[in-house]
Amino acid sequence: MLPSRPARSWVVAAALPLVLAVGACAPAAPAPPAAAPPPPELARFYDQELRFGPCDGYATTAADEAIFASRPGLECARLEVPLDYADPTGPTGRVAMLRVPARGESQGPLLLNSGGPGGSGMGFAVTTAAALATSAVTERFDLVGFDPRGVGASTPAVECFTPEQYRAGDTTTEFFLSAGTWTPDDARRLTEQCAGRSGGAATLTSVATRDTVRDMDVLRAALGREQLDFLGQSYGTRMGALYAETFPQNVRTMVLDGAVDPRAGNERRLAQYTGFQQSFDLMAADCTTSPGCPLGTDPARATERFQQIVRPLLDRPVPYGDGRQFTYTDAVNAVIAALYSPDSWPAIPRGLTELQDGDPGRLVRLIELFAGREPDGRGANLTSANMAITCMDEQRMTPEQAADFRARIYGMAPFADPGRGTDGALDACTTWPAEPKATYPLPDRVEGVAPTLTISLTRDPTTPYDGAVRMAEMLGGSLLTVDGDGHTIAATGANPCVNEVVADYLTTGRPPSGEARCAT
Repeated sequence: MLPSRPARSWVVAAALPLVLAVGACAPAAPAPPAAAPPPPELARFYDQELRFGPCDGYATTAADEAIFASRPGLECARLEVPLDYADPTGPTGRVAMLRVPARGESQGPLLLNSGGPGGSGMGFAVTTAAALATSAVTERFDLVGFDPRGVGASTPAVECFTPEQYRAGDTTTEFFLSAGTWTPDDARRLTEQCAGRSGGAATLTSVATRDTVRDMDVLRAALGREQLDFLGQSYGTRMGALYAETFPQNVRTMVLDGAVDPRAGNERRLAQYTGFQQSFDLMAADCTTSPGCPLGTDPARATERFQQIVRPLLDRPVPYGDGRQFTYTDAVNAVIAALYSPDSWPAIPRGLTELQDGDPGRLVRLIELFAGREPDGRGANLTSANMAITCMDEQRMTPEQAADFRARIYGMAPFADPGRGTDGALDACTTWPAEPKATYPLPDRVEGVAPTLTISLTRDPTTPYDGAVRMAEMLGGSLLTVDGDGHTIAATGANPCVNEVVADYLTTGRPPSGEARCAT
């Protein structure tokens, strides 16, 4: 069930602020020491020269083609990195990136990550530049979005499915959250399919986030910088935190928006699903005030009514299109995709009403937009890369642990409970060809890093606010609290208060001091 992990940069509904309640800027911290020289065996990667040029041939989806065409002057390049940092003389990969030049005199590159795992960063640089068109951020920084290893235009890229499988919706990568009974043979077939379509098992084992942060440091050097300026959202905050832990002296500024909990491993998904249920309840409460709401007139019974609508799909999927089937898991995935942003909430009751009439088209499109897919089966490799990176990042579960976890998830988010119990739950990474390079938990405190800025909306449905508090504490940095619903906000340009805080921090290196807060 892909939407159990934040994946796509959705527009959030933090409206224009009513008040600006931020502390004064903290005094500038002493400059951290210059970057340490790389190990000799990696010198050739750190010393390489990037050759930026036209972005022809870099787009991997129709959406990227449109985004790249929307703005003149974009520049693209590829960075060579070792597939295995323990074997720097072995096979290499190439990390694709896109640069949007600064509108004024540039003080350097600002590296961006859109989230995921598995989200592309190249198009994210373009959309962020458009959203922050009048900001000091785009005036003073070249925005550099990169596709992490295994993702998008970077090579080798992970792919587990054919276009026909995408069209048919046969792309399940979660065996303990999605409804159904799964076996180790199912996991083995999926792993073999991923390896076969991705150039071999070595690709599947090369995409750990701990390797990506090493790519980021190679990229920092190749861009000619002693220190890194970084803005990451959602999963990108995990990436940023790992970079700060690994290369603390190489951080100049770091904005972590919609931060993950640095202390919680698989447990964080319980909080995530609690957030989804809270957002479902808020959406339903609004729906029930409108005539014809498919969830009824009583908010307290909205979950029950939703189950009555979607549980029949377990046995009787709705046919649509050219022989396709809309399933129970599809319905839950579509709803979760829309719950990321209040702006998308109205699509849920509309889609459910149409589903009852035999037309799942609106809900299908929600899934496609979330995963970056087109109706013809073409599109981003987000689903596949999400699974591969997760398999290399997180501790595996036994079947017993998976069953218990499924039960706890359904307890936290009853709207997603199919009512079939927990038998058949399985960790899909069970047969992955390497053990994970675990990213959780991070240390209680990361020392020696420059002041950072963590941002969180108070009612974030997928990376709860408490996790952002712990992220800021771990890094010893500042926390910007944004009162409102939604997931991530800094790159949207939607809130002038947030815009001002972020621009001031990135340009000066000084985060706000004291309790920083923006209203919506």
